[in-house]
This record gives sequence, structure tokens and C-alpha cells, in this order.
Amino acid sequence: MNNTFAKDIIDGLTNEQKQLSSKYFYDDNGSRIFQEIMQMPEYYLTDSEFEILSLQAQQIVDALAFQQPFNIIELGAGDGFKTFKLLEYLVNNSVAFNYIPIDISQEAITILTQKLTERLPQLSITPKVGDYFEILKETSKSKTPSLLLFLGSNIGNYSQEDASNLLTLFNKNMNRNDKLLIGMDLKKNPITIHNAYYDEGGVTKRFNLNLLIRINREFDADFKIDDFDFYCHYNPVNGEVKSYIVSLKAQTVDIKKLGVTIEFKQNELIWTELSKKYGLSEIEELSKKANFSIKKHFLDCKHYFTDSLWEKLD
Repeated sequence: MNNTFAKDIIDGLTNEQKQLSSKYFYDDNGSRIFQEIMQMPEYYLTDSEFEILSLQAQQIVDALAFQQPFNIIELGAGDGFKTFKLLEYLVNNSVAFNYIPIDISQEAITILTQKLTERLPQLSITPKVGDYFEILKETSKSKTPSLLLFLGSNIGNYSQEDASNLLTLFNKNMNRNDKLLIGMDLKKNPITIHNAYYDEGGVTKRFNLNLLIRINREFDADFKIDDFDFYCHYNPVNGEVKSYIVSLKAQTVDIKKLGVTIEFKQNELIWTELSKKYGLSEIEELSKKANFSIKKHFLDCKHYFTDSLWEKLD
């Protein structure tokens, strides 16, 4: 049994404001549904970041200014779709580097490794499965310069305090002059953002409700999926998208392996995800707080998204 997951379920569902962490979305099925999300036309984030990494790979490599072979450590690699263009550029230009993709899903890492080995046979790759905080502690012991990739707007899933703490942790596990390329979704027309998270096809709804299916499977719970719905809301002032699972009726759920019974009122919410959108001034403030300097913002043509290159200070 995953003891951390178990504790988070009990703590989250017995809170006055029920919540479940979005980090638990990504079991193998959740990872597959997220691939669907990234292919939706409304979900501009994937196309925006793909454009940056496809068209500005040379500028990114030039800005790294590494004078020796280096590691590229990708935190939460997923299917590697966007990263491929950067890796392809490096391999085709005979740049000496080792790619270390990290993901919590074994299936995702297996598929990624197979795909990259076929498409880029000259690529040096050392895949890792597990919690990237733990793996990063090990990789940081090497004296090889590193570029950390934290793409896909993953930082947006953290509260302001947690984001600052996470970036500070990254910083502590990096060596001087190591770089971080971090994907961050930018504030824009609220309608564009709303449509990306509240798609008509209901893929995002399935992604959220899969969390209940996972709890049913792993902890012998009896969530009746048809008795729950999905809702999200974007606040353009603070840049926060918040997603919720909604209980459609008063009901009781038994989570047998945890020995707990959860009562739901009609229309009661489970908060599942935060997705923060940033202004450039907010990014500057966040980097300084975590002891990084910003070398450059790499923006897509619509200025929807940035992959920002940060450097660890002393």
C-alpha cells in the first residue's frame, strides 16, 4: 500500500474543504488520459511549448553556455513529445550530453525510452522511475553540469508558497551555474484559458474522475463514478485555475482498506488541482526568491507561454 497516498486521502477527504492532490492523477491510466488532453485543440499549452522547443532549440543551447558534456535531467518526462525536438537538435549537432528522464509512471518511461532509442539511436539515455525529488538528490552528487527541465507548466500546480519551496529545493540540489529550463503558462485572455480546462469533449472530466477510480482500485473504495461531476473556474485577477470533483447527491463512500467512511453532502466539492498562470514580473520575483537569475524568456509567437532559462546563483 502507498502509505503517503493513503494518508493524503484520509487527510484530504476528512478536511472541512475536501481535497485530493493532483500529483495522484498520474497512474498509468491517468497518464494515458493526459496524453489525450495534450492533443486537444483547446489545450494550447502543448502546441505553445512544442513551438518554443522546435524553433528555438539552437538559441536555448547557445544560452546554456556549457563548456563540457552535461546532463539534461527532465523532471516528469511523460511521453517526451515536446522534449524530442530539443534532443534531436543536440544529437544532430553532435553535442555531448546524457539525457536522464524521470517519471513516476513506469509505463510512461518504458514507452519514452523505446521511442527515443528507435528515433535517436545515438542518444545517451539513463531513464529513472520514481519521485524526482529523491532521484535529484542522487544526480546532484555528480560534478557534471546539468540542465534541469521542468516543462509543461508543472510549476503552476503548486501554491505560491509550495512553488517557492520546490524551486528552492531544486536550487539546493543543483551545482553552481547549473541551469533550469522551466515551462510557465502566461496570463492571457481568460476565455482561452477557460476553454483549455473545461473542454466540451469531457476529457478533463475523465482525467479528474480517474482519481476516484484509482482509489476504488487501490484501496477497495466504492465511489460510484456516475454520482460525481467535474467543474473548474479561472480567476483572471490572480491567475488561478481551480478544478473540482462535485458530489451530485448526499452519499456515503467506504474506503475499506483504510477503514474510513466519507460522508458527502449534495453538491459538495473535492478540490483536485490548481493551475496558476503567471505574469513576467511574478516569474522574476519567484526566481529571485529561490536564488536563481533569469538568463532569458523563450516565448511562443502568441506569447501564451514561456520556457524560461534560469541559472543557479552562488
